[in-house]
Amino acid sequence: MSSKAEALEKLKQEMEADHLPLKGEANLVFGEGSMDADVMFIGEAPGFHEDKLVRPFVGQAGKLLDKLLIMVGWPRERVYITNIVKRRPPENRDPLPEELDAYTPYLTRQIKLINPKMIVTLGRFSMNYFLPLAKISRDKGRAVNIDGYVVVPVYHPAAALRSGAMMKELENDFRKLPRLLADFSVVSDKKPEKETKQPAQAALF
Repeated sequence: MSSKAEALEKLKQEMEADHLPLKGEANLVFGEGSMDADVMFIGEAPGFHEDKLVRPFVGQAGKLLDKLLIMVGWPRERVYITNIVKRRPPENRDPLPEELDAYTPYLTRQIKLINPKMIVTLGRFSMNYFLPLAKISRDKGRAVNIDGYVVVPVYHPAAALRSGAMMKELENDFRKLPRLLADFSVVSDKKPEKETKQPAQAALF
């Protein structure tokens, strides 16, 4: 087992042991994909199917995500997929602020271990982790450099399934991702110097 795999497994075990919200009510859905992925997708929380299979994005929203990944030529196994809150909230309700606060330190560590070039946030909860002042309808598809990562907010696939117009916008935003990743890679093979979140937001808005 590689050192990165060992570190991710240790992080997962820490989360299993910690008395995080929703423990005992749902399974821990840690994340899956390539540990060396250039692109990391982050949603809000597991749903019914994710809880049962202990895998992220395997329900209807996950099937749509798979189709979008195929559309841009990124096999699922080449990217990394996870959520902020890693246990299913009851009845698939929105994550509560205290749940987000409890799980985000672990997400921060998970991001550092995967160390992607690009982070695609799926929906407003993961977007607001990076961009607290952003609005998904206004800022989706816009790339911003935060802490050396190219962060691109897009609609959550589950939301797009309920709206034809939103689906079209999600598809359009996905089509932009390979170019945005390529542009970042051309600029530098290394991450830019670390920036604070506040200047990044100021540059975006």
